[in-house]
Amino acid sequence: MLRVEDLSVFYGKIQALYSFTLHVEKGEVVALIGANGAGKSTMINTLSGLIPPREGKILFAGERIDGIPPERVVEKGLIQVAEGRELFSALTVFENLMMGAYTLRDPKKIEENLKSVFDLFPVLAERKRNLAQTLSGGEQQMLAIGRALMSNPRMIMLDEPSLGLAPILVSRIFEVITRLNQETGIPILLVEQNVFLSLKVSSRGYVIERGKKVFEGKSKDLLINPDVEKAYMGV
Repeated sequence: MLRVEDLSVFYGKIQALYSFTLHVEKGEVVALIGANGAGKSTMINTLSGLIPPREGKILFAGERIDGIPPERVVEKGLIQVAEGRELFSALTVFENLMMGAYTLRDPKKIEENLKSVFDLFPVLAERKRNLAQTLSGGEQQMLAIGRALMSNPRMIMLDEPSLGLAPILVSRIFEVITRLNQETGIPILLVEQNVFLSLKVSSRGYVIERGKKVFEGKSKDLLINPDVEKAYMGV
């Protein structure tokens, strides 16, 4: 579904990604993990069209998307759930969800997507008239994911979904990610600092450090890799 080949990204003269290669197959959850400042958000923002790459290719469903504007990336079905959720805090839950459907023209499809979101997250249906800013952190993250689902995604990229959440809510959000993938089959690129939980819910993983890929493999193998344990899990 997604293939990144030798991607290099710069901020001015400072290089942030070094010839990075990764792929995500249909139906997969793939983790991109690493410490804060390792280059994870740079990767996801480049894939979203927010940052132009200096070198390399990005192919989505077999079509090159590097260099096209963010709105075209969204129209093609590659959707980012931004770090910090980036909700419209003064709008209601329902209005936030409708903002996610702005690329759709079929009212019937919008209604179908809304029903699917409410089936997946019943709490959003209960609070659809509430302002987004009144929701708990976990509910806001569900709303951010729900808004992404309203756009009819072919793939979702989650940027630090556990950021700022209490431990009990972090576990809940990772349960939601697993359920979302299992029930919809939508492939997910999970960008996270929480290495242990990310590898628990994914099938494969990539470890990034200072913009470079330092490990990759099946998640179950990375979980027991002593170098990964020592560097990223405090073992």
